[in-house]
Amino acid sequence: MNLHRSVPAALGVLALAGVLSACSMTPEPVETRLPPERAASSAPSSAAVPSPSVVTISPAPVLTGAPSGPPANASGDTVSCGDGGTQSVSGSEQTVRVVGTCAELTVSGSALTVDASAASIGTLRISGDRARVDAAAIDALVVQGNDGSVRSAGAIGSVDVSGDRSTVDAKGAVSSVTVRGQDNVVRASGGVGTQTVEGRGNQIG
Repeated sequence: MNLHRSVPAALGVLALAGVLSACSMTPEPVETRLPPERAASSAPSSAAVPSPSVVTISPAPVLTGAPSGPPANASGDTVSCGDGGTQSVSGSEQTVRVVGTCAELTVSGSALTVDASAASIGTLRISGDRARVDAAAIDALVVQGNDGSVRSAGAIGSVDVSGDRSTVDAKGAVSSVTVRGQDNVVRASGGVGTQTVEGRGNQIG
């Protein structure tokens, strides 16, 4: 056997095997791992930063002008008949003052209080319930309603009452009285003239 020829052949086989093994070994990628703190800090923030909001405050409106006056026939109003004029008062639960010389005064509503103690009235007409009227003098009184009250500082020419539980007081004579209803009272310090009464419980005198 020739040893000189076998040695180079063996060396060639070993070299070929080394080349093949070197080619089959693929280098693995290098992975770098960061600590959790550094990884979180290095990552870009995806949350949007809100822009500052601007709130504009308008100044409160300033009210100018004089306050409006009370409505007609409101509590505390004063109405004047002048010299021989006519007036009317209407509403509910109000107090009205009447002055002057009234040819005719009409009061209509509920729970009205009329101070006509400084007025002379030709004809006073009342329609409604719980009316209260004080007058200096009345020539003719007509009441249609319930629970009314009329007082005159002087005589009354004629009284006509239709309703229940009304009271008429005169600091003088009453020439004639007509009553239709119940429990009405007509009093006159100067006496009562002719009387026509229909109903129960009425008092005239």
